[in-house]
Amino acid sequence: MAYDTIAQQWRVPLGLPFLKLAAAASVLALGILLAAGDPLRPVLGGLAAAVLTGWGLRDLVAPVRLAVDPTGITVPAGLLSRRHLAWSMVETIQVHRRSGRGLAGPTLEIDTGDSLHLFSRLDLGADPAEVADALRTARAGSPGGPG
Repeated sequence: MAYDTIAQQWRVPLGLPFLKLAAAASVLALGILLAAGDPLRPVLGGLAAAVLTGWGLRDLVAPVRLAVDPTGITVPAGLLSRRHLAWSMVETIQVHRRSGRGLAGPTLEIDTGDSLHLFSRLDLGADPAEVADALRTARAGSPGGPG
């Protein structure tokens, strides 16, 4: 496999940020409409709308959640920055299936020993198991990789 063919990236689905922004507008409108003289409801609606707006804007400004190339993977580090992890830093790439507590479905886990990076289908725009397979393939084909 040629090294330049394994570079790939996964991003938030295009419609998701717009859904978050629409939800923010709806929450704010509901907070105002249901206020009935209570100043706390619009304030809480405004705070929830601000959080949803920030979350949606982050998805628009930095939609790529995970990228892979021959040297390693690139993951988010904070809201807008990114961090490149060399393959030597990556200890495990696993997919866990969880249910309960509002977390259902598979989650891609990338463990470096110092940090744990978790990605859902909504983060990747793809099935986490397929992404894990692609990462393992890229790692095996990298210079100095286990393959």
